[in-house]
Amino acid sequence: MSELHLEIDDAVAVLRIDNPSKLNALTIPMLKALEDHCDVIERDPAIRAVILTAEGNRAFCAGADINAWSDLTAGEFARHWIRDGHRIFDRLARLSKPTIAAIAGHAFGGGLELASSCDIRVMAPEATLALPEAAVGVVPGWSGTQRLARLMPEPVLKEMAIFGRRISAERALAIGFVAEVAEDVNACAHDMAARVKPVSPRSVEITKFMIHGAVGEDRAAMIEALGGGSIAASEDKAEGVAAFRAKRKPSFSGT
Repeated sequence: MSELHLEIDDAVAVLRIDNPSKLNALTIPMLKALEDHCDVIERDPAIRAVILTAEGNRAFCAGADINAWSDLTAGEFARHWIRDGHRIFDRLARLSKPTIAAIAGHAFGGGLELASSCDIRVMAPEATLALPEAAVGVVPGWSGTQRLARLMPEPVLKEMAIFGRRISAERALAIGFVAEVAEDVNACAHDMAARVKPVSPRSVEITKFMIHGAVGEDRAAMIEALGGGSIAASEDKAEGVAAFRAKRKPSFSGT
C-alpha cells in the first residue's frame, strides 16, 4: 500500500503524504499513487479544489528517498527517475482543479518541487524551504530549476540551489512564493478551498488554463484545450458530428 492517500470530503480532495518516519520522503510507489490519484481527481466533477498536505509537522516532504535512486545507473536516473518524476509533477500542476499545498514542516528538494506544482501554497511559521541536492552530488531534477524559476526571483533560487541557503516562511511570503503564513496550515488551506466551492467550476478551470498559457505551463495544450472547449460548444460541431453519423454532407452555419 502506498504512503500517499486520497481522501474526498465535501467537494475537496485531500492528497496526504504519510511517511513521517522518513520525513515524508517520496518513494516510487508514492509517485505512482500520486499519478493515479490525479487521474481520479481530474475525472470527478464533484471535486472543486485539491489540498496537498502531509502527516506530522517536522517535514512536509524532505524530498526523494535516497534509497529509491542512489543505486540507479546514469541512464536509469535520467531516463526514468527524472522523467517519470517530471511527468507526475506536471500531472499535478496541470489539473483543471485549483490546488493548495499546506506546508506544515520543512519542504526540501523534491518536496519543494512538489509544493511548487500546486497553484498556491500556505506555510507554517517555523517551516523552511531548501534545495540541498548539490550537497549530495546531484542537481534538482523535478522542476527545481524550471518551474521554480517562474515562481521565485532568480537570485533567491540561486541562493538555494547553488549556495544551499534555506528560505524561511517569512521570506517565502515576502517574495510571493507562498500566499499565507499560518499556524494551522490545514485549516488555512480548507478555508481557501471553501472559497472556490460556490463559484463556477468552469470559470475556475478556464481561468487556470488562461493563466497557465500566459506563464508557459504546458502552453500548447492550454491553447488547444481552450480552443477545443469553445468549438465543442458550437452548433457547427454538433452539425459536423450529426452529418458524419448520418453519412451526409454537413451544412455549417458558422455558429
